[in-house]
Amino acid sequence: MAVQRIGVVLHPRNDVSGAAAVVHGWGLRHGVEVVVRDEDRHRLAPDVTSMPERDLADCVDGLISLGGDGTMLGALRLVARRPVPILGVNLGNVGFLAEIDVDDLSGALDRLRAGTYTLEPHAALHVRTANLDTMVFNDVAIARVPGSGPLRATLTVDGRRYGYLRCDAVIVATPTGSTAYSYAAGGPVVSPAAIGMLVTPASPMNGISRPIVLGGDEQLSLELIDGAGRPALELDGALGGPLEVGDQVSVSLVREAGLVVRLDASAHHTRNRVELSLRDLPLLPDELSELLPPREGRWARGGYNDKP
Repeated sequence: MAVQRIGVVLHPRNDVSGAAAVVHGWGLRHGVEVVVRDEDRHRLAPDVTSMPERDLADCVDGLISLGGDGTMLGALRLVARRPVPILGVNLGNVGFLAEIDVDDLSGALDRLRAGTYTLEPHAALHVRTANLDTMVFNDVAIARVPGSGPLRATLTVDGRRYGYLRCDAVIVATPTGSTAYSYAAGGPVVSPAAIGMLVTPASPMNGISRPIVLGGDEQLSLELIDGAGRPALELDGALGGPLEVGDQVSVSLVREAGLVVRLDASAHHTRNRVELSLRDLPLLPDELSELLPPREGRWARGGYNDKP
């Protein structure tokens, strides 16, 4: 890949200045301009270029995500309408998207410049309401707010009524997001190579009570009906605002909306399978970390948390 300008996305709270300095120094040595969003300007060296988020998304040849999986999801959303390769550097707990540690960053940047990597395409969900039009890479959920009663909604697929839900939450996930909220609600693990959407009810009381897998070209709509209260809309785990009876949430799949750099795809996916299986063990994080190698032990000590 010809790299002339590379963007850096920083964890919103944690200090990642050391890793950012590695990227900046590498850029100076190789004639690659390193840019960040204006809001992150104060966190880096004075000579690092900053620009508005929209301009950055339109002009970079690639992105470096410095943080956890939450930071990686933010980087994917940033360039969802113009996908460029994204290299994830894990600076927190071991996650499912970010592949390398900071110690491997310089070598990874050299491989990015040399083109010796593979690209892993990721689908996104195009989510629309009366007041919202956005993309998410893990999941969109409609969840009950304590005290307001269960969620009540109808599910429509390609304009045809599919069924009714009465549950604590309904989660619509990409294959990548199948290991997040949907998995916690009892949904299956879906290969990231699959094309489709997963609909999973959490704590169902009536109506649809099992996960549903829809095709990649199908479009779904969830409409809140009487008795739904004012549930919350969640977008990749972040609050998207309240919903009310009569509101509709429409969701469709966008293929290859994200391009994730993989340096050793086989090893990465093997590690993810092992980590996912460890989540089911009846051990506290400190107990589990004592049984694992340093890398996986660090992940366990983080409390099984793949957020930023």
